[in-house]
Amino acid sequence: MVLLVEKKVPQLAKVKLLLIQVKEEEGVDKKELLQLWQQLTKLLSDCLNGEEQDNEIQQHIITAFEKAMVLMDPVPGEEHKKMSADYVKCLSKLPQEEPKMKEACESMLSLYPNQSYPLEVLCSHYLKTGVQDEGAVSCFSRLLDVAPNSGIGHLGLGTKALQEGRFKDAIRDLSQVSSGLENFALAQHCFIKSIQVEPNNVVAWTNLGTLYLKKDNKELAHEAFKIAQSLEPLYVNCWIGQALIAERVGSFDTMDLFRHTTELSTHMEGVKGYAYWVCSTLLDKSNRDSTLYRYNIVQMNAVSAAQVALSKYTERIQSDPDAFIMLGYLNEHLQLKRQAVQAYKRAVELLQSTSSEEALAFALGSYGRALCTSGQSEEAVRVYSSTPLQELSDLAGLALSSCRAGLIPESISAYERASAVASSEKEKAYILTALALLQHRLGNLDSAKTLLFKCSMLKEPIPESLLCLCALGLVQSDATLSAAALTELLKQGPASGSVIEQRCLLTCALLALQGNYSAVQREASRAVHSNPGNPSLWALLSRLVPQYYPRKANGGAMAGHVACLSSMTLGKRALLYSGVNQLANGKHSGEDKHRNALKTMQRAVMLCPDDPATWAGLMAACHTENTSCYLSGSAPCRRGLEQTLMSVVSEKVHNVEEIERPLAQTLEGWVLQQAVTGLMLGGQLEQAEALCTQVLSASPEHPAVMLSLRQVQCQRLLLAGGGTVLPDSVLEQLKNTVMMNPTNLGGWHWLAEVYRSQGLLPQAVMAYRQSLQISSQLGLHISQISSLLRLALLALGPSMAGVPGNDWTNMIVEATAEVLKLGSSSVALLFQALLHFVTKMAARETRRLLERLVYSQDVPVTVVQVASWYLLRHLHSKNDQELINVLFQYAKINRDQRLLDFHSLLSSSSA
Repeated sequence: MVLLVEKKVPQLAKVKLLLIQVKEEEGVDKKELLQLWQQLTKLLSDCLNGEEQDNEIQQHIITAFEKAMVLMDPVPGEEHKKMSADYVKCLSKLPQEEPKMKEACESMLSLYPNQSYPLEVLCSHYLKTGVQDEGAVSCFSRLLDVAPNSGIGHLGLGTKALQEGRFKDAIRDLSQVSSGLENFALAQHCFIKSIQVEPNNVVAWTNLGTLYLKKDNKELAHEAFKIAQSLEPLYVNCWIGQALIAERVGSFDTMDLFRHTTELSTHMEGVKGYAYWVCSTLLDKSNRDSTLYRYNIVQMNAVSAAQVALSKYTERIQSDPDAFIMLGYLNEHLQLKRQAVQAYKRAVELLQSTSSEEALAFALGSYGRALCTSGQSEEAVRVYSSTPLQELSDLAGLALSSCRAGLIPESISAYERASAVASSEKEKAYILTALALLQHRLGNLDSAKTLLFKCSMLKEPIPESLLCLCALGLVQSDATLSAAALTELLKQGPASGSVIEQRCLLTCALLALQGNYSAVQREASRAVHSNPGNPSLWALLSRLVPQYYPRKANGGAMAGHVACLSSMTLGKRALLYSGVNQLANGKHSGEDKHRNALKTMQRAVMLCPDDPATWAGLMAACHTENTSCYLSGSAPCRRGLEQTLMSVVSEKVHNVEEIERPLAQTLEGWVLQQAVTGLMLGGQLEQAEALCTQVLSASPEHPAVMLSLRQVQCQRLLLAGGGTVLPDSVLEQLKNTVMMNPTNLGGWHWLAEVYRSQGLLPQAVMAYRQSLQISSQLGLHISQISSLLRLALLALGPSMAGVPGNDWTNMIVEATAEVLKLGSSSVALLFQALLHFVTKMAARETRRLLERLVYSQDVPVTVVQVASWYLLRHLHSKNDQELINVLFQYAKINRDQRLLDFHSLLSSSSA
C-alpha cells in the first residue's frame, strides 16, 4: 500500500494506515484487521465531511470501505448491512463516483431487498440531476413498493407526471410528499388547493379525509369521505375511511362498512378489517342471540364472505401472518379442516423468522388445534409440545391430542398440568370431567365417579359433569345415581341447542332403565312439542318409537320424515329411522306402492352408501317383501339378494371409525342371521349352510354363526326325515349351541319352537322363560313382550285342543297380563279373547273382547282378520243374525273377501 505522507492527510489517519500495512505483512487475524479498516473508514469519513478533501482521500476511503466489507462475516448480516449503508452514503457525497454509487446501491439491494435507504439515495440523485428516464421512474416505483409513504418517491413520480401533462396523477403524488413528511399543515394546504383546482377529484377528497383522520379530526374526515362517496360511490378508499371512523367511534355499522369494501374491491385494509371484525364477533359467545349477530353474521353470510375475501388477499400478500391466522380460524368455522391446517402452517412458518415469541406460540396452538380436529393427532401432539405449554388452551389441546392418539397416560398428565394452570372453578370443572372420561376409558369406574362427584361440589358446577355422571349411572345400571344427577341437571335452568336433545336422551334412557317403557315415547313426544323446530328431537323420537313403542311406528315414521325435511345433516340418518318404523309397522309394497319400507331404505342407501346400517335395513326390507309374497301366495321377486347385501355390509363395516367398530360388528352378526333366515325361508338350505361354513372358516368361535349353522342343519334334518322325532343327542347339541351365546334371545325362541315341534311342551316353556329372564336382566323391552307373547301362544295350543287342566289357561292369563302391564298390545288382547272363546266363558264378554279388536282403527290387519273369524263363529253359534249382518257389512266395506267366503261356508253348513 502506498503510504499517505502528505500533510493534507490527518496525522492519526496516517498512523492507522502505517499500522494496517504492518499488520498485513505480519498476517494477523482477520478480525483484528477488520477492526483497523473500520476505524480508518470512520477517520476518513470525518475528513470527507470536513472542508479539506482531495482525490487522494476519496480513493483511500473507497479502498477502506471495500477492504472492510470483504473481511466481514456473515454476509448478509446486520454489521455488513450497516457498513454497506455507510459506503452508499459516502459515495453519494462524491459526484464523480456516480457509477460506483449505483453499483453499490444495487449490490446492497440484492442482499437486502427490503431496505429503502439505497433506493432513497438513488432517487435523491435523480431528483438533483433532473434525470427522468425509465431507470429513474423505475427507481421511484421500487421505492414506493418498499416504503409506500416515501416523500421522495412520490416527488419523483409527481414531477414526471407534471412534465408529461398528467395533472391528476401529479396532484395525487405531489400531495403525498408533504403527507409522507408528516407536515400536516402543508399537506392539508396542498389537498385543499388541488380540490379548488378540480372539485370533483374523488382521490383528493379521500386524501384530505385521510389527513383529517390522521389528525383524529373525525368530524371533518367524515365530511370529506362523504363527499368522496357522493362523487364516486364505487371508490373503495373512501368507504374504508368511513369504516375506520366507525371503528374509532364504536359504531354498530363498522362491520357492515368493512363488508361493503370487500364487495367493491380486494383492498388490503378493507379485507383485513372485515376479517378482523368477523373473527372478533365469532369469538364473542355472549351475543349469539342478538339482532346484530343474526344480521351481520348469519343473514349476511359473513363467515363465507370473509373467508373468500381473505383467501384472495393471502394469494396476493403471502407474508402477512395475521391474515393467515384469521383465515385459518374462518376455515375452522366453516369445517374446512385441510384448508385451516394449511393456513395455520403458513402463519407458523412466517412467524418463525420473527422475534415475536408470543405470536408464534399463539399460531402454534391454533395449528395444533386444527391438526387435532383434522385427525392428525400424532402431529398435533408434536406441535403442541413445541409451544411453551404455559397457556391453558395449549395444555388442554395437548391432552386432547394425546387422548385421540391413544396416549392415555400422557393425556392424563397434560390435564393434571392444565388443572394447576386453570384460573377459575369452571375451567377446573371441565378438566376434572375430561379426567373422569379418561379414567372411565381405562376401566377405573370408581375413580371416574369420584372425579365427577368432585365436579358437582365445586362453586361453579358445569352441566357436562352432571351429564357424564348420569350417563355413568346408566352404564352401570344405577338408576338411583342417574336420577339424582338428572335432577341436579334439570335444576340448572332451561336448556338450549344440543343440550335439549342430550337431556331428553338421558331422561328416556333412565325411564327405560326403570322399566317404564311407555313413558319413553311420551317423554320424547313432550320434548318435540316443546321444541317443534328442533330436528334432532324429531329424529330421536323416530329412533325410540320402534324400540320402545312399536304400535306407534306409523307416527315414528312421520317423525323421521319431519326430521328429513328440517335438516339435511340429520335427514340422512332420520330416513333410516323412518324405514325402521315402517318395518316395525309392516309397511310393504303390497299395502302401499309409494310409501313402504323398501322405498325408504332404497333412498337411505342412495343418500348414505357408506353406512352399513342402511344396507342392513335394505336387506330387512327385501325380507319383508318376500315374506308378504309368501303370505299372499305369490312368488317372491327379491330372492337371492341375501349374500350380495351381506358382502356389502361386511365391506362397509371394515371402513367405519374405530369408535364405532363394536356396534358395526354386532350389526354384521345380525345381518348374517338375517341372510340365513332369508335363505331358509326361500328353501335354499344348501346356500345357507355354505354361507355359515364360509364365515366360520374365518371366525371359528363365532357363537351366532354356529347357532345359524345348527338351525340350518336342523331344518335340513327335519325335512329329510319327513318331520320325524329328533334324537335326544341332537336336541342336547342344539341346547349347548344356544348356551354358547345365552344372551341371544332369538336362539332361545328357536330352541323353544324346536321343542314344540317335537311335542316337548314343558321344555319349550322353560326355553321361553329363560329368554324372558335374560331380556328382563338386559332391560330389553321388546324382547320381554316377544317372549311373553310366544309363551302365551304356546299355551294357547293345548287350550284350544281341549287338553284338560288349568295350567295352560293360567299361563295364558299370566303372560298376557304381564304384556299389558308393559304397554298396550292388540296381540295379547286377541289371545285373551281366544281363551274366552275356547273355554266358553261369558258369551257377552267374549263378544265384547272380539268386537273391540275388530272395529278398532289402530289394530294390525292380521289381528283384525283373526278376531273377525272368531267373532263370526261366535255370532253363528249364538245365532245373532243382527250382529252377523253388521259384521257382514263391515267386511264388505273393508273388502275382506276371506271373511265373506267364510260366512258363506258357515251359512251353508248350518243350513
